[in-house]
Amino acid sequence: MSTVNQNNFSKQAEFYSRYRPVYPPLMYEFLFRHLERKQYAWDCGTGSGQVAGYLADHFELVYANDISAEQLDQAVKKDNIQYVNKPAENTGFPSGLFDMVTVAQAIHWFDFDRFYEEVRRTTRQNGLLAVIGYGKVQINREIDPAINDLYERAFSTYFWQNREYLNQEYRTIPFPFDEIAAPRFSIKCHWTLNDLEGYFNSWSPVQKFKSEKGYNPANETMKIITGKLSTVKPFEVRFPVFMRLGRVSK
Repeated sequence: MSTVNQNNFSKQAEFYSRYRPVYPPLMYEFLFRHLERKQYAWDCGTGSGQVAGYLADHFELVYANDISAEQLDQAVKKDNIQYVNKPAENTGFPSGLFDMVTVAQAIHWFDFDRFYEEVRRTTRQNGLLAVIGYGKVQINREIDPAINDLYERAFSTYFWQNREYLNQEYRTIPFPFDEIAAPRFSIKCHWTLNDLEGYFNSWSPVQKFKSEKGYNPANETMKIITGKLSTVKPFEVRFPVFMRLGRVSK
């Protein structure tokens, strides 16, 4: 499996920064309970730095990487976050440094073997690797079929092989670490129609669809949803959150 092309995420960097859902504090509390110390963390494939920003409030120093310079331009800025424009498989970070490595909604783009080698090299003995993901957005039984149709149209045209790992909640990825059982979590947000449309436009296959076919497949979906939801009041959206958590031994 090859590393993702940086252009897959560069075009929608602003949408990604503004509209991606935020992981719940309970998820981080669960991770932190398994740490031996909280000094150095690496957030891999950081995108707009959502996870890195949270970790920075709990670790002395956070390193974060992404191959998209445009994404990093939009990333959360804090004094104790060091961003680098490098691939996950070859970061140049110091060896044996990290107490925890996080990779959120990104590992399905990586070369697993090479990335895991880099994790082992850069993580201290008994450090943690947390592979985190979230599933399809859910609103209600009336709206969800329209969202699922857009999802199938966009991802079946582009990047379906990568996305299958997420569809299977990362259960089918190789994971050669001492695994720690992890509960499921949930993201709940109150969004407007503009928020939902922005989220759709943060999808890499939607941007590729627009570029190659000349129209945005999310527009039709938004027309359907607008006919069923209030254009004024925010509504609840939900995302299921899942993870693989492992202890890294040398």
